[in-house]
Amino acid sequence: MWNEPTKEQLKEIPRLYDTEDKPAKDKPIYLHLFLGGSDWYIAEYDGEDLFFGYAILNGDEEMAEWGYVSFRELRSLKIAPGFEVECDAFWKVRKASEVDKIRTANYWKEPGIPRENTL
Repeated sequence: MWNEPTKEQLKEIPRLYDTEDKPAKDKPIYLHLFLGGSDWYIAEYDGEDLFFGYAILNGDEEMAEWGYVSFRELRSLKIAPGFEVECDAFWKVRKASEVDKIRTANYWKEPGIPRENTL
């Protein structure tokens, strides 16, 4: 994995199930990992290997979903030399509803725009 999350970043992520009582829109997203057209938005971490978050694979927003992904597996993904999963170095923690790709994949309205205008 290129530009791996730091130990400090990983320590900030809530443990698995710590945010399960929050609506999906309100879940904080602590990391953004990406490779080509695929994105993983991380909300929880077991402290060892397992992340919980939102995945959009190959830009397919219709099949995007919340679920679990192995950190070890993300580290091992390599398409070609120098083309591997990257951690967004400029990511700032924000609610899932404030992440454009998650919001559009879920048809969540933008602040101040009625839902019927977002489809």
